[in-house]
Formats: sequence, C-alpha cells, structure tokens
Amino acid sequence: MKIKEVLGWLLHLGVPNVTIFVLSSENCSKRSREELNIILDYLKRGLSDLLQDEIIFDNQVRIKAIGNVDFLPEELKDLLKESIRRTEKFKDRLLTLAICYGGRQEIVDAAKRIARDYKEGLIDLNSVNEETIRKYFYLNEVSDIDLVIRTSGEIRISNFLLWHIAYSELYFCDAYWPDFRQIDLWRAIRSYQRRKRNFGS
Repeated sequence: MKIKEVLGWLLHLGVPNVTIFVLSSENCSKRSREELNIILDYLKRGLSDLLQDEIIFDNQVRIKAIGNVDFLPEELKDLLKESIRRTEKFKDRLLTLAICYGGRQEIVDAAKRIARDYKEGLIDLNSVNEETIRKYFYLNEVSDIDLVIRTSGEIRISNFLLWHIAYSELYFCDAYWPDFRQIDLWRAIRSYQRRKRNFGS
C-alpha cells in the first residue's frame, strides 16, 4: 500500500516525523458515501498492511491520529485504536494520520479549550503565547512542518495544519497519491534543499 511505501522511503532518508492528510473534514461532509467508502476502505487496508509489516516495529514508529475519528466506521476505529495501542511506547519516530481533519477547526477547538481553562482559572490570559496555544492542539507532538508535498496537481493547502505550516516549504506534484513515486519524493527533497529558509526574517 502507498502509505507503507512512502513511509519506507522517508524512513530511509532519516525523516523522523511524517503526517499524511488522509481525509479532510470537508471531504467527510461533502463527498458522496460511495467515494467515502472507497477512501475509508483504502485507509483500512493501509493500516492493516502496516500492522502486519516489520517497517513499523523495526523502526519503532508510533502511530497517532488527529481529526474527527468518531466519524469513522466502528471497524476502522477499532483498527486505528489497535495501531495506536501497539505503537504507543515508541518515541523516536511518529506517523500522524489526519483523518476528517480541518486546520481551521483545530484552531477553533484550541481557542475553546483555552477559554474554558481561563474561565476555570487554570491559565493566566497574559501568559498565553504561541507555545501555550500549541499545547491545546489535537496533538502537541506535531512540530512545525519543514516540507509540505501536495499531490494531484492542485496548488493549494486545503486547510491542512494551518498553524504548523506557517513557515513550511511547499512543493506541488502533478502525480496523484496512488501514483506518487520515489522519484517524485526525491524531486521534492532536492527542491527543498535548494531553498533558503528565512522564517519571516
């Protein structure tokens, strides 16, 4: 499956943290049930493949998920929980699956949690800074992202991890995800290496 294949390439390159945008929150609400079933079945087969392969356990890759996973069918939710449980002790590498995820919604949910904790006297409003806000995201272990590779020829970020990609380098690839090749990844990496990152300065 493509998830395992791409993860293997990235691990070989020494990339410790990988996030795959499986399904957006907009897709969950706007795609037809038939389309969703195809995507969710693909995810189920991909997760099953990962758990039966040595790549996750030999490389000690922890699996996490962000987004509205309650939307998922019970069988897929159970498989996702099993994936998280079986890899929860791994610390050095992280595979994050963004499922029914929206960047704006994550920021809204973080703001609500901050407001709740402020109301309950758990935080001082004057102490709220970027690091404070980060702690209220779905998964505060997702660090700022160095490189975003967008497949399918689309030239947009589609509500993906808006906070975390503030200073990311963006690479747009014509290949669709199922057709994404190792040479496409190498081209993205080479493009990234040629760029000078200024981080707003």
